[in-house]
Amino acid sequence: MKLYYHPASTTSRPLVMFIEDHGIPAELQVVDLFTGEHVAPPYAAINPNCLVPVLEDGDFRLTESSAILKYLADLVDSPTYPKDLRQRARVNEMMDWINTQLNRDLAYGTVYVQVFPHHKRPSDEAQRATIAWGQERAKRWLGILDQHLLGSDKAYLCGAQLTIADYYGASFVHLAEVVGSDLKDYPNVRRWLDRMKSRPTWEKVYAAINGFAQQLPRGQLASV
Repeated sequence: MKLYYHPASTTSRPLVMFIEDHGIPAELQVVDLFTGEHVAPPYAAINPNCLVPVLEDGDFRLTESSAILKYLADLVDSPTYPKDLRQRARVNEMMDWINTQLNRDLAYGTVYVQVFPHHKRPSDEAQRATIAWGQERAKRWLGILDQHLLGSDKAYLCGAQLTIADYYGASFVHLAEVVGSDLKDYPNVRRWLDRMKSRPTWEKVYAAINGFAQQLPRGQLASV
């Protein structure tokens, strides 16, 4: 089994952390996003989307992070992806919410547009408008996550037990910290993220993105 990934990739980190936590024997193949390896013909032949991650398990290939995480959890019969129909539906719902709501406005609308040159808009006006729109909506989603989806009574996103939704969601929420947020306005989110950070594999898996964050101009980026 092989996982094509990059250690700074938001969608790669949940998979690497899950693999590490569960001792899954997988070859981790770095695809260098910063040199453009992901758009070169050899990798484009593997994934025409020219994105990471990709999982190869024999002749079976998956190209979406959420689907890969579910596949791995089923492969090792992990309790983090419950078999009960309603519990599993709740995990799926949470992962879809992260991918379609939080990801769109926090990742693409607020963070990436500021820290990755290829996401920057072609004019200063478009750049400011994109960030303002993403920032406003990202704050709303984080407020919903804090007050309604987590609340003060949940240890994890779907209740008392760790699920793959936590692996997935932590990587996206952590992006707020990349651009300097201390998440003080979202105490339940910060409590939950701190719980994920206490896992023994966190520091290793998140070392690359944390190192990248330290190089950013602190206090000069729009945050949430």
